[in-house]
Amino acid sequence: METETKPLSGRIALVAGATRGAGRAIAVELGTAGATVYVTGRTTREKVSEVGRTTETIEQTAELVTAAGGEGIAVPTDHLEIEEVRALVERIDKEQGRLDILVNDVWGGEHLIEFGKKVWETDLTGGLRMLELGVKTHAITSRLALPLLIRHPGGLVVEMTDGTTEYNTRFRNNFFYDLAKCAPLRMAFALAHDLESVGGTAVALTPGWLRSEQMLAAFEVTEENWRDAIERIPGFAIAESPVYVGRAVAALAADPDRARWNGRSLDSGRLAREYGFTDADGSQPDAWGFMIADETGAPDVADYR
Repeated sequence: METETKPLSGRIALVAGATRGAGRAIAVELGTAGATVYVTGRTTREKVSEVGRTTETIEQTAELVTAAGGEGIAVPTDHLEIEEVRALVERIDKEQGRLDILVNDVWGGEHLIEFGKKVWETDLTGGLRMLELGVKTHAITSRLALPLLIRHPGGLVVEMTDGTTEYNTRFRNNFFYDLAKCAPLRMAFALAHDLESVGGTAVALTPGWLRSEQMLAAFEVTEENWRDAIERIPGFAIAESPVYVGRAVAALAADPDRARWNGRSLDSGRLAREYGFTDADGSQPDAWGFMIADETGAPDVADYR
């Protein structure tokens, strides 16, 4: 019965970048499934990252994981600092002796996006910082964590990004953001090549229009009244809660046949249809299907929820 209700019991996960948003929800859903989850980030109860939000911390995330039925362990980590990441992996090895799931969700670059500007108009320092946050952090973490993950066959690596391979043939906001969000797609492809021979799986995964804490704050709504923003931003009707992509990762991790996805670009809506889970409200949003349809017509949101 335990394996039925807690399919990830005994599994060890690292969610890199779990302070808020998708990372927090992924950590919590892995905990719900019984996993021990190491959660990392730069915002703690004592220190705030450059994102500048004090309302979410990695300690809170760890507590939510434990409350959900897993074991949450908060480890403050700057994933640009090689020695900090190395120490993190060594700690997991010492305490657990294995790593089964790695979720590369480090980002924190929203405040650097300059919409509507050509590359020669953008701030170079901010643009390069986006690449550090969204690409370099992932590369460092994979390089240092994978020797532990491959110690046991069946390891899973999830590269979190914004947009599927299909959708990201389109230009994404500006030069630096485009690079930062297309790179994880290729990372998953390359990691899949390396992991296949040792029984591992790597995928790229994107949520749809995510109702993260930052997004809700930007639209001046809460998770309870988020639909109030639809009048101003009609497309927001397709938005999904972070729970949705969290359940997507938990379903992938619990699937004994997950290797069939190796190297693929996936999204929360597709995996919901595959595995049968829903968002917190019982719906199954297909945000990327809606956005592609919206380019050529006026689709009914109801057809994509």
